[in-house]
Parts: sequence; C-alpha cells; structure tokens
Amino acid sequence: MTGYRRNFVAGGCFFFTVNLADRRHRLLTENIDALRTALRETRQRHPFSIDAMVVLPDHLHTVWTLPEGDADFATRWRLIKTSFSRHLAAGEAVSGSRAAKGERGIWQRRYWEHTIRDEKDFERHIDYVHINPSSMGL
Repeated sequence: MTGYRRNFVAGGCFFFTVNLADRRHRLLTENIDALRTALRETRQRHPFSIDAMVVLPDHLHTVWTLPEGDADFATRWRLIKTSFSRHLAAGEAVSGSRAAKGERGIWQRRYWEHTIRDEKDFERHIDYVHINPSSMGL
C-alpha cells in the first residue's frame, strides 16, 4: 500500500474540507468564537489568505492562498485544530489509539485538500463554498 501524499505547492492556493470526528455534533457553529480565535492566532504566526470559507455545524470548507515560498498548510491545520480543541471542555469519546497519543476526539485526523490549478478551478471552488450551505438546506 502506498502512503497518502499531499501536494505541497509553495505559495499555492488550496481548497480544504475539514470534518469533526463525530458528524452528529454541531461544535463548529456552537463554538464559532473559538474557531475564529484559532484562525486568528494561527494567521498571526503563520500568515495565509482566506479567499472563501463556510463553517457548517460539523465541517467547514475553505480556500486559502499561502505566502510565496510557503507550502506548509499542514502546520496551520494542526495549530487551528489544537487551538480550537483547547477552548472546548473535555468529555468527548476518545479511541484507544487517540488516547495513547494524547489526542482529543474532536476532529477527523485527515482532511480533504485540493490544489487549485487555475482561475477556472479557483472560481469553481469559491462557488462551491458559497453554494454548499444552501444545498444542505441551511
């Protein structure tokens, strides 16, 4: 089996989908201030542009552009997830493997990442961010 590979493009533009571990929870919208704080703190330490973003109860979609010469979106996501989790009271179900690593059970470990290829791809993903909530009946 080959390992999962991310496409790290310095100064690139990326679309992400990031999910809660338990999709029945509404933690993102119920704790939007904690998410805003996590994003603000991370952007202060590791700048990036948020081109579009939608936060739904159990997941979010966003399009980011990283600074020229920088491809490290993985560190940014780790910091955002960690900061957000610190703002929430513990008590969620945690698997044995997560507990062994000292992890919380709030986020799915992985996230979907797509490298934006061109202007048309950028527009398509920006449109998706805007349309997604209405397609879910929100």
